[in-house]
Amino acid sequence: MTADGDSGTGVEAEPRFSTWTGKARGWILHRLPPDKLLPEDQPSYVASWIYVFGMGAIAALVYIIVSGCVLALNGPAWYHVSGFGHFINSTHLWSVELFFMFMVIHLWGKYWMAAWRGGRVLTWITGMIAFVVSIVTAFTGYLLQTNFDSQWIAFQAKDALNAVGVGAWFNVANLGQILMWHITLLPLAVAGVVALHVVLVRMHGVVPPLGAAATDAQLQQDLPETSAVEGKHP
Repeated sequence: MTADGDSGTGVEAEPRFSTWTGKARGWILHRLPPDKLLPEDQPSYVASWIYVFGMGAIAALVYIIVSGCVLALNGPAWYHVSGFGHFINSTHLWSVELFFMFMVIHLWGKYWMAAWRGGRVLTWITGMIAFVVSIVTAFTGYLLQTNFDSQWIAFQAKDALNAVGVGAWFNVANLGQILMWHITLLPLAVAGVVALHVVLVRMHGVVPPLGAAATDAQLQQDLPETSAVEGKHP
């Protein structure tokens, strides 16, 4: 081996790490190099509308978290007595509606594309987990409206949870407990699963359409200008 770490074959030897921090860095860089984690280009097939809804769900989730922080800082009764609070609460609600609409379309689109292909099973599983956890988060948010409808649903749900033996642990009639679930534990769970989902997408790449050939993974910047103008792919 040469002084530069070359084995003499022209191929640079893989660096060896002696500490757990170095090994962790090597593991991350091997699976998520910067050009894969933050790519400058995407395959040409992502120009299809079906690839938009995943990013739309993330954008809606960002606003949900931001508006939720504003509501949490002012208390669950703030939007009842403040016009601005009512506006923030309304946009928080509609961002949740958009989040679920985008997520459902995204899930159905990926289902019909068989998005678990190519070693993407864990990516698909984390997407489904994010959907399920989001439903529980939205349910606890509905209970925080502190009106007749939310109280009625809370006590109906309490009977159901008592019947399965978890009512003492997850007391949906306790406003303080539900507030903590909604603004702390469940948002952290949703954000963590979504972040893992995005990292897995970066690791394995965006799933191609079912009819795409291996040559379809062509970058958009490589498309000829005439083809881009005419809307044709090479």
